[in-house]
Amino acid sequence: MKILALLFTEKEARLVSQVPFGPFSSARMALLWQVREVEAARILDGLADRALMLDLERDNGEKLYLLPPPLHGFLKYALMRVKGDASQEALSELLKQYLNVEDEFVKSLLGVGSTRLGRIMVDEEQVPSQQVTRVFDYERSSAAIRAARAIAVGTCACRHRQINLGRGCNAELETCLVFDSVADSLVRHGNARQIDAPEGLDILQRSREQGLVQFAENTQNGISFLCNCCSCCCDHLAAARKFCHLRPVATSNFLARIKRDQCSGCGKCVDACPVEAIGLVSAHDPLYRWQRRAVLAPARCLGCGVCVRACGDAALFLVPRAERLITPVDSAHRAVQMAIEEGKLQHLVWDNQALTSHRALAAILGVILRLPSLQRSLAGSQLGSRYVDALVRRQATRVERELAMVERAARLRD
Repeated sequence: MKILALLFTEKEARLVSQVPFGPFSSARMALLWQVREVEAARILDGLADRALMLDLERDNGEKLYLLPPPLHGFLKYALMRVKGDASQEALSELLKQYLNVEDEFVKSLLGVGSTRLGRIMVDEEQVPSQQVTRVFDYERSSAAIRAARAIAVGTCACRHRQINLGRGCNAELETCLVFDSVADSLVRHGNARQIDAPEGLDILQRSREQGLVQFAENTQNGISFLCNCCSCCCDHLAAARKFCHLRPVATSNFLARIKRDQCSGCGKCVDACPVEAIGLVSAHDPLYRWQRRAVLAPARCLGCGVCVRACGDAALFLVPRAERLITPVDSAHRAVQMAIEEGKLQHLVWDNQALTSHRALAAILGVILRLPSLQRSLAGSQLGSRYVDALVRRQATRVERELAMVERAARLRD
């Protein structure tokens, strides 16, 4: 409540609490707030100036607004801006308590389901040449930068917060990359700086040379952010260290391995690892009893590749994980999957007024019908809708019929 009181006036908080799920126009909010449209637009633009709201301009000139989620949205963007129009020191202290002190709150966010909002991007330069074909484009930070329509860079919210608390590190501050509509909005209001792809790739390379970890939105398409994170400041990496058994971030599809016979025990990998997945133990050499060797805890490894880059002995390398992690196709797919895992799909649909938009409902139903059969059944039971149940049954029947046709064709070939 103290954080919200610092960012919003009481009037703004009351109005923002009424905004719908997904993009909306100032005309729609004028009706809901019972004010003139020019007044609604003034309030929304004021919030966008402070990075508490995103404004999106469509090709036809229509202007829409979107309230970003708290942790990966307006709380992050509030510390990206350095205009001096809010008490950054007070906000930093409150966020420290909110995210790093109250463990039960963080556990409640991470304790259900396996789909996460963010994922680790592997350093593709450290993937062995024989494994390069296993790295899809959506797993490459460089591909995300090259594919973006618009790119902007802003102040790293985590490092900025630590600087305000007197605990800042020496990593570069301007390393937080945002893309497309998010970039357009933050640049339009002076909360980020527009850059081109070559500069974005240069920031990426410098960040890797500083041992920073690439952390992106957990989607294949439409990635909105790519952070270059340090282990001393980043909330996500801190959560990965403290609650590794809960898997607070999605790992990459790779895992570090150690060639023990090549390890000199220098400890560079231990210092580089952001989640304390590597340690040093005795080499048990009777001639050199002081000798150490690196050991890896696979359950803690994020597969980022930072340790491989840091190793001067070529004793570390990346291998594919035994089971590939499935990345949600887009943000709608991720939201539906997370809601099903948490048993809250009905809240996503009904409480967020998705039915007021045929397009929004069609997007949600489209995601549900593309899910595996077990998740489709869970979705139908959580919604308690005869219509959705009928769609799920029809989809299951269609899939069964297609499988039967494939099996019949195979028998005929045989």
